[in-house]
Amino acid sequence: MAQYKGKGIFLICILLFGLTQSIQAQNVINGKKIYETRCLVCHQADGGGVPNMNAPLDGSTNVVGNDIGRLVKIVKNGFKDKVELDGYYYSNDMTPNPDLSNAAIADVLSFIRTSWSNKASLVTLAQVNNANKGNQKKNSK
Repeated sequence: MAQYKGKGIFLICILLFGLTQSIQAQNVINGKKIYETRCLVCHQADGGGVPNMNAPLDGSTNVVGNDIGRLVKIVKNGFKDKVELDGYYYSNDMTPNPDLSNAAIADVLSFIRTSWSNKASLVTLAQVNNANKGNQKKNSK
């Protein structure tokens, strides 16, 4: 009997893993749709951006780095400062996206962090929720 119990638990684990992989793939697909409607015009289909205007997303250390909170805030609130990324300067303002849900932000950032030459981790809803909580506290002071 214990032999079958162990196989059952193993089968459940395999099914849960498959379901998780399917959900993650769907999130990246959703993120691609958002990217195509909101980001592509400035950051281009290849994620290369526009020299001296719009920062590239492909291969950018900021995009594949560990500061997910910063990325969330940029997507949500936009960015108006001249910025230096990987030795180059970019000066075009990024439009804020206050209407994007936390799930949509996680999806689009997951797409960006795993597309082109980027091989970073997916962004979770919990990471976006935490970043937005910190942002709300700063805005209420």
